[in-house]
Amino acid sequence: MKNTIAERVADFLKGYPPFSFMGQGELREVAAQVKVIYCEKGKTIFWKGDHRHEHFFMVHKGAVNLLSNDKSHELFAILDTCDEGDVFGLRPLVAGQNYVLTAKASEESIIYGIPIDVFKPIAEKNIQVGYFLVESFASNTRNPYATSHRGHLYSSAVPTSNERDNLFELQPAKIIKNVMTAERSDSIRSVAKKMNSKQIGSIIIVDPDHHPIGIVTDKDFRNKVVTGKSLITDKIEKIMSSPVICYPKGITLAQAQMAMVKHKIGHLCITKDGTPKSRLAGIISEHDLVVSQGNNPAVLIKAIQRAEKTKDLKEIRKKVMLLLNGYMQQNIPMTHISKIITELNDATIKKVIEISVEKLGTPLCNFAWMCLGSQGRKEQLLHTDQDNALVFEDVEEAKHKETKAYFLALSQHVTRRLNKVGYEYCPAEMMASNPKWCLSLSEWKAQFTEWVTNPGEEEILLSTIFFDFDISYGDISLTLALSDHIFEMTDRHKRFLAMLGVNALKNASPLGFFRQFIVERDGNHKDFFDLKRRALMPLTDAGRLLILSKQVKHINNTAERFEKLAELEPENAEVYMNCSYAAKALLKFRTKQGLQNNDSGRYIALEKLSKQEKIKLKRTFKAIDQVQDLVKVRFQLQHLL
Repeated sequence: MKNTIAERVADFLKGYPPFSFMGQGELREVAAQVKVIYCEKGKTIFWKGDHRHEHFFMVHKGAVNLLSNDKSHELFAILDTCDEGDVFGLRPLVAGQNYVLTAKASEESIIYGIPIDVFKPIAEKNIQVGYFLVESFASNTRNPYATSHRGHLYSSAVPTSNERDNLFELQPAKIIKNVMTAERSDSIRSVAKKMNSKQIGSIIIVDPDHHPIGIVTDKDFRNKVVTGKSLITDKIEKIMSSPVICYPKGITLAQAQMAMVKHKIGHLCITKDGTPKSRLAGIISEHDLVVSQGNNPAVLIKAIQRAEKTKDLKEIRKKVMLLLNGYMQQNIPMTHISKIITELNDATIKKVIEISVEKLGTPLCNFAWMCLGSQGRKEQLLHTDQDNALVFEDVEEAKHKETKAYFLALSQHVTRRLNKVGYEYCPAEMMASNPKWCLSLSEWKAQFTEWVTNPGEEEILLSTIFFDFDISYGDISLTLALSDHIFEMTDRHKRFLAMLGVNALKNASPLGFFRQFIVERDGNHKDFFDLKRRALMPLTDAGRLLILSKQVKHINNTAERFEKLAELEPENAEVYMNCSYAAKALLKFRTKQGLQNNDSGRYIALEKLSKQEKIKLKRTFKAIDQVQDLVKVRFQLQHLL
C-alpha cells in the first residue's frame, strides 16, 4: 500500500540539498522514516549542551531561531533563523558531538526529523551528499552552494584572534580551465616536450572520454625518469600518479588546502560531478592557492599601508569588493563581514589622509576625521556616497581663520582622492570639504547644542546623520569630547528625544493590505521597494533613539545597539534581539542586491525576487512593528502622531 505521507515528505525533501542529490530509492527510504514534529511558538527543539538526538532537522513550515544561550540564561541571542527547506542540528550527524546552539521555534512550525542512523549510510555512499554535509558543517553554512538569498549561518560566534584574517579561505578556489592533457599511451618523451613547450609543471592524463585518470608533474620526471627507473620511450602511464583526487566546481580555498594536505598532493582535478567518472573541467594547484591569498584582508591592509598613490588604492578597492562578494557568496556572518570591510575602508581613508597631509604639510593643530551615517555605524559595505566631517581643536581667535583654511584645503584634497578611489561625492555636500562641516571643537558643540535645544525638522534630520559618527583618523580625544557633549545635551532635553521618536515612526510597516510590499508610486524608482527608507531606516532610527535615552556611549552599530538594549532591558530582550537579527539580515540582503545589480542595493525590483527571498524579507519586518510600538509607548508619542 502506498504511504501517501512518506510520498509527500519525499516530494518536499527533493527540492532542497542535500536530499536533491539523492536517488528516488534513497529518498523514499529516508522519507519513510522521517518524524513529523509540530512545534508551537517558543518550543525548544534542542538546547545548547544537550546530548545529540537521533535526528537532524529540516524546516517544513514556519521558522526556527538558533540561539547562543543554554538553559541557564534567560536572555537569548538570536544568531540565525531557519526557514522553509533549511537544515539544522547537523553536529550529531557530521561530528558526533553535542549541540553548541539552542534551537527554538520562533513561530508555529512543522519540523521534519531526519533519522541519523538511516541517513548516514546513504551520505557515506553518495559523494555529493557527503560533500554537501562536510562543506556545510566546515564552512558553518546551511547551504554552501547557495547563490540566491537563502541559507544563513549557524553561528555568529566571536572569531578567534586570527579567524578574521583567515575568512578568505571560505571563498571559492580559482580554477584553471585550460588544462594541458595527454593520453596514457603517449610516450614520456612526447609529454615532456609538450610540457617544456608550454612551460608548465604538470599535465593531466585522460582517457578517450576526457575523464582524468592520472597526473604527471616535474617531480615524477626527476624521481622516475632521471633516476633511470623508467625510459623516455616508455608510456606516460608508467610514471603517472593515479588515481587523481577530484572535486566539483565551487570548492572553497579552505577545502582545497585541506584536501592537498590530507592526500599530500599539490594538485586537485575539478570535474563536472566531482568524481573521476566525469569530464575534466579544470585544475587547482597549490601555487594558485598561495597566489589567491592576495585577497586576504591582512594582505590587503598591508597593501593599503604601502600604497603611495591614489590609483594604487583604487586597484586595492576593487580587490576589497571581490573579497566582499566572496564573503557574501559563502554566507560569512554579517558581523564579521562588516568589521572586516569597515577596517579596510578605514585603512583606505587613513592612507588617503596621510598622502594628503604629506602634500600639504604638517597640520596647524590636532584634528579628527569623522565618518558619518552608515560608515560611522560600520554598516557601509558597498560603493555609496561620502559622508564625513572634520573637527579640529580650539585655537586662538587670531589663528582660527588660517587654521580653518588649512583644514578645508586638506578636506578638499581628501574628498577628491576618495572620489578617485571609488567613493562618490555626497549630493547634499555633507562632507568635510564643505565649510559647514569643517569646524573647531567649540563650533561643533555649539552646532549640536542648537540642534538639540531647537529641534525642527531639518535639525532632526541632521542629527540622525551627524550623531552616528566614528573616527577614522586623528585625535580621538576630540571625538570623545563631542560624544560626551551629545549625551549631556540629550539627557537634559527630553523634548529632543521625543522629536527623534516622532522621526523614528515616520516610516511605518513596509507592508500594506494583505501583507503586500509598499512600493514607490512615482519617480525614477516607481514600483520598486525602497529597502533603505522602508526597512533599514526605521530600525536604525529606533536603535539610535533608544541607545541615546539609555546614555550608552561608543556603540554605533545598529545590531550591536539592540543587543546592548536587550542586556539592559531583559523584559524587552526578545523584541531587541529580533531587531538585531533583522538589522543584520537586511544589511546582508541589501549588500547582495547591490553586488548583483552593481548599485547601492537600495531599490529592489520585487518581481526579480524568489518566493523564498520575499518570505525571508517579510520576516524581518515584524521587528519594525514591534520596536515602533515600544517607542510609541516609551516616549508617549500617541498625541504627536
